[in-house]
Amino acid sequence: MTPDSQGNLTIRNARIFDGESPALVEGSISIRDGRITAVGGTVESTGAGPDAGTVLDAEGRVVIPGLIDAHFHAYALSLTSAVNETGPLSYSALAGARRLEAALGRGFTSVRDVAGGDVGLATAIEEGLCPGPRYFFTGPALSQTGGHGDIRAANDGSCFHGGHMCEVVDGVEDLLLAVRHRFRTGATAIKIMTSGGVISPVDPIRVPQYTAAEIRVVTEEASRRGSYATAHAYSPEAIRHSVLNGVRCIEHGNLLDAETARLMAEHDVYLVPTLVTYDAMGRRGTEIGLTEVGAAKNQEVLAAGKNAVTLARDAGVRIGFGTDLMGELEDEQLAGLRLQCEVLGVYEALRSATSTNAALLRREDLGRIAEGACADMVILDGDPFEEPSVLWDGSRHRTVIKAGRVVPSPGLAADPAAMDEALSGANV
Repeated sequence: MTPDSQGNLTIRNARIFDGESPALVEGSISIRDGRITAVGGTVESTGAGPDAGTVLDAEGRVVIPGLIDAHFHAYALSLTSAVNETGPLSYSALAGARRLEAALGRGFTSVRDVAGGDVGLATAIEEGLCPGPRYFFTGPALSQTGGHGDIRAANDGSCFHGGHMCEVVDGVEDLLLAVRHRFRTGATAIKIMTSGGVISPVDPIRVPQYTAAEIRVVTEEASRRGSYATAHAYSPEAIRHSVLNGVRCIEHGNLLDAETARLMAEHDVYLVPTLVTYDAMGRRGTEIGLTEVGAAKNQEVLAAGKNAVTLARDAGVRIGFGTDLMGELEDEQLAGLRLQCEVLGVYEALRSATSTNAALLRREDLGRIAEGACADMVILDGDPFEEPSVLWDGSRHRTVIKAGRVVPSPGLAADPAAMDEALSGANV
């Protein structure tokens, strides 16, 4: 039962969460050339024939759209900013490729890298040089001097203009040039730092960063390119400053208040919370080198993060899903679903990580199981609406499908016989 190399696949006996409706649809999914051609009904009614490709029997398991992590960092190899920014780019790219492969194996068939990445890494994935999710990247995030992307401590007299994940750019003209450069080199959106952060050394979390004119030149130029800008922002002051000057999305937003949440809703600005990174740093920060300053900042935003998501939901803000995991914490990616389920419930958390994130990416053909959509999906070992832990329990088997092709587990990619045995063992 070697998977079809052309992306032709039929899944039968499935219970289907389509990314939008809370009601599960029972039936089959037909896939041709990596896209979904029919959903529901029997295998025969979906038009399966000699070109059906691989036929998988889900045996009543729940199939969900491929998950989307809208706040991923391929180059975040450490919690130490200098390591991430100044090490050899060749090493960062190779290590980043491993991080992307691991994310795909967990069921994240698309990721948005909002500080780093480049066209070379994206092209390598597209050409099959390395396995990975669909890769949307911003290139290095834009930071003011002394802002969240400036890695220098107060007593550091060195020059730093930028690295693999962040670039220090001040002033309207230089920001305009930086935005144009990112789009020239393949970026799909622009990331701007408009408040302090947890691991940066000299910027208070609450203080807004960049002037209104500096933010506006970024958002207006991105809009002219048919794209958008997203802002790293924690405090109500920084979020308002960002929203009123044209950003389309707020990353983190942990210190959000009700009034600012209503402003976000009025301007149709998304929130991408990253609850798991603070939870993981709170539990594991000491062992992986989180500084005392960083630990104190983390405690402040950790306590407020879930409340911010609740305020956003109540105000009608569209809520996506992201993780923002750095260094060894990458293995906590699925735990982000647990935390978001605790706040929003399973249905809304699944929508956040599928169809809502797809709308943020402006890719209506992702995050859904529907005719014409890309055939990215995950067959779970259970029903998440009855047993939510199947979403984040890494010990439970899951079958990941990208573009109609079953994603091999590590070590099986070069061994078709082992792949057949693994699929048979999973009863799919």
